[in-house]
Amino acid sequence: MTYHLETAEHPETLRRVAIDPVSRVEGHGKVTLLLDEDNKIHQVRLHIVEFRGFERFIQGRPYWEVPVMVQRLCGICPVSHHLAASKAMDPIVGAHHLTPTAEKIRRLMHFGQIMQSHALHFFHLCSPDLLFGFDSDVAKRNIVGVAEAHPETAKQGVLLRKFGQEVIRMTAGKRIHGTGAIPGGVNKSLTVAERDELLKDVYTMIAWSRDAVHLVKKLHDANPALYNSFGLCRSNMLSIVGHEGAMDLYDGKLRARDADGKLIFDGVDCNNYYQTIEEEVRPWSYMKFPFIKALGKEDGWYKVGPLARVQNCDSIPTAFADHERRDFMDYAGGSPIHASLAFHWTRMIEMLHAVEGIKELLHDDDILGTELMATGERKREASASSKRRAAPCSTTTGWTMTTWSPCAT
Repeated sequence: MTYHLETAEHPETLRRVAIDPVSRVEGHGKVTLLLDEDNKIHQVRLHIVEFRGFERFIQGRPYWEVPVMVQRLCGICPVSHHLAASKAMDPIVGAHHLTPTAEKIRRLMHFGQIMQSHALHFFHLCSPDLLFGFDSDVAKRNIVGVAEAHPETAKQGVLLRKFGQEVIRMTAGKRIHGTGAIPGGVNKSLTVAERDELLKDVYTMIAWSRDAVHLVKKLHDANPALYNSFGLCRSNMLSIVGHEGAMDLYDGKLRARDADGKLIFDGVDCNNYYQTIEEEVRPWSYMKFPFIKALGKEDGWYKVGPLARVQNCDSIPTAFADHERRDFMDYAGGSPIHASLAFHWTRMIEMLHAVEGIKELLHDDDILGTELMATGERKREASASSKRRAAPCSTTTGWTMTTWSPCAT
């Protein structure tokens, strides 16, 4: 989408105002405004200041290094990049189907990632604004202020994130930048002691995750005028969905809906994403601008993340999260919700689903298995057409080995 405030016609004549740093993002960022003498805004840009370039870093490197290298994109969501790269490398070693142990360990690892990242985003970054209000004293509008005024909420947020990080540590070897997923499978499963340690607390985590969903619902009910309109931006929605349209945060098929909830496409294989998604490059940004080909770059842009995923799927395959999803869908009478603050509601629904998913996997003996690697015929030289398809891209859909993250929160 080309927006009228994207590029000013005569920037040299305008006054520049910077909001630096932006403190409610997982990383570093700032916002710049260009204004005229009457304080009319002519240009607005969000700057995410780190240059990445991992598409180039990995060229010429041994394939088995890629899952370890690309997760350095981020210290908050390294697992997502780690798994995306491992999945991209699986066919190279002939692993078109993983062993049950490898598949479930990877899913367990990613549930831990979703859980800790969502807990960080909501409790540490966003809850101060939501609990105290946007006009409250900025000196207390932070996680320390939440701990003083809402100690139980702050405690639950910290321990929810800690539990997710422990899941990551036990499956990936480390809480940050682990090595658990490798091309063709995983390099470790859980021990009985590790499983039992997680089982001790998982039901408490489910209860606290349900409390978090109810907290967000109360905030919506207390101020619907704000929550239903603030930052409202109608758009298409894109995500992956699993079997029978159920939510799947690890694997699935591409599905897109328009702003009214009507299907644009469905069931697109992840390996063929390039048939439905294209990217635009603009001269003022390192970021790429993906769009749905059939709609064109002006109308084909889309939102991703929890708000898209919860509304794009037909169900969530865990009981409590699916119940909360139905409540969320009923909130707007069946119409899609596009208000930005609704991301928090859906983020907590996904966190609840992740904890329920962790509980189910902890009761599955496959996570204790010893068959960690799939075997198959190694892929040799790629064809010219497949080399073109493997060119760097950033569709935020989950399969490009360098750029996807569920923290497109």
